[in-house]
Amino acid sequence: MSDVVRGKRLVRKDLSDMGGYPVYQNSLTALGYYKDWNTLGDSTFIISAGAAGEIGYSNQNFWKADDVWTIETDVIKQRFIYHTLLNNQDRLKGQVRKASVPRLSKMSVENLIIILPSQQVQSRIVSILDTFDSLISSIAEGLPKEIELRQKQYKYFRDRLLKFR
Repeated sequence: MSDVVRGKRLVRKDLSDMGGYPVYQNSLTALGYYKDWNTLGDSTFIISAGAAGEIGYSNQNFWKADDVWTIETDVIKQRFIYHTLLNNQDRLKGQVRKASVPRLSKMSVENLIIILPSQQVQSRIVSILDTFDSLISSIAEGLPKEIELRQKQYKYFRDRLLKFR
């Protein structure tokens, strides 16, 4: 059994720039920080307004504001939910109402069909996908630095070879 749960509204004046728990409202970037939390770490969340359809995950406890949904369940690992929702993100974004403020309805999330393998298989899938994410992230960060280093190395040897006198 699982439930799609909406967060609770906070007023901006209650937020601080640092210290406390991150507050997610209508973006994957924390709006600010609050003295309390209403969602445990190891949770996947879905933005329902503003950046509607964006999927986030947090290892740490956080405040889920009223434009954020979580799927609360004891039978599906949160990291598995995260990867599954990312796989269905285009479908979710296709259901966003494009009004003055883009919105994703609770029913859009509730109507998603998730194939549910055993906990052991979920763990294996998550492990593979997390490893892949890590490699992609590493390449995205490391490749530009490696290219820069190879360009410097090329220039060094080019200059050495062309100064053969």
